Amino acid sequence: MRARLLPLLLLALAGCRRGEDPSTLLSDAKQRLSSRDGRLTSYVLAGTVREGPQSLDFQFAYRAPQKMLGTLGAPASRTYAWDGEHLRERADAAKTFVTYKNELPPDKRAGMLTEIFAPFAPEGFRAPLLPGKGVSAQRTTHPRAPEAVELTVKPEGTDVEVTYVLRWPAMDFLGKRTRGGGTTSELRVEDERCEQALGLCVPRRLTQWADGQQVGETSLSRVELNPTLPADTFALSAPEGYDVQTKTFVVDGAR
Repeated sequence: MRARLLPLLLLALAGCRRGEDPSTLLSDAKQRLSSRDGRLTSYVLAGTVREGPQSLDFQFAYRAPQKMLGTLGAPASRTYAWDGEHLRERADAAKTFVTYKNELPPDKRAGMLTEIFAPFAPEGFRAPLLPGKGVSAQRTTHPRAPEAVELTVKPEGTDVEVTYVLRWPAMDFLGKRTRGGGTTSELRVEDERCEQALGLCVPRRLTQWADGQQVGETSLSRVELNPTLPADTFALSAPEGYDVQTKTFVVDGAR
């Protein structure tokens, strides 16, 4: 009897998935992404980015809601810090230290911070930024997840299409495909660090592909999830002998 019931049960479950409302799936996915972000409130990373023969070491610390410290190794030798109010930049090769006064509206400031700090945190540590329109969801499978979901973003007025592949229901990042202009690029998770207490996994190694050829790799040698990070972690001061400057961030850039 059990042998006969199991295929029927699986068939019934498959039927439920086939009849699932895509808008309900998208709403559920967004809620789960928000819940995941709420569980991962701080992290410390260290790793290496490789592209062709070139490589660059980096370190990054993050504490919610918006405290960040990112350091690039040689030859860049540069550190950026945002303590929630001030952006500071220390360039060790040039021996300069800049404090940026913020005169940007909140949305422009958020965009500026994302532009500066996003390269320090690989995909998979924060939820993808999804616009209010032009997003669709569908269920799929993945070698790392028998159940997964694809969230596809199609910005209006462009031929660009970005698809995020996420493990269901934890919403762990598994990959990202970008199509547009006749080219296709892909980001793949090759190794993960999973934290059972948090109910999530984060990437430990990712590879970057362009038109089917690997062009880059990010490897993390250090991953700490939800460490205690005091406020002074994100304080940055000028070493002795550095040229100290003050600039103002305005809508069109810094001055």
